[in-house]
Amino acid sequence: MDLSGAQEEVDKWIKSHGVRYFSELTNMAQLTEEVGEVARIISRRYGEQSDKDSDKHKDLGEELADVIFVTICLANQTGVDLTSAFKNKLNKKTARDHRRHQNNPKLKS
Repeated sequence: MDLSGAQEEVDKWIKSHGVRYFSELTNMAQLTEEVGEVARIISRRYGEQSDKDSDKHKDLGEELADVIFVTICLANQTGVDLTSAFKNKLNKKTARDHRRHQNNPKLKS
């Protein structure tokens, strides 16, 4: 599924199961919450924080999917075409960062 397909699927789901989109502010708060859940898993699994029993079985993929879902909701309700926005972002990063990353001694192996 591409980004435009994902946007369509989320819109269909919202209209058939979710009644309506939450407000943009509610979705922004929800997005922040979901990103926090991803951060918690990453910090405990790959960082220095010790695991909690309640976090050991959390699914990183599911939490990342939550971030994507809410991001798509925000894009849909604010009229953002994520396919176009993502292509533009990749082009911008390629033009701006190609040499910068290749010349970064910290990234040399």
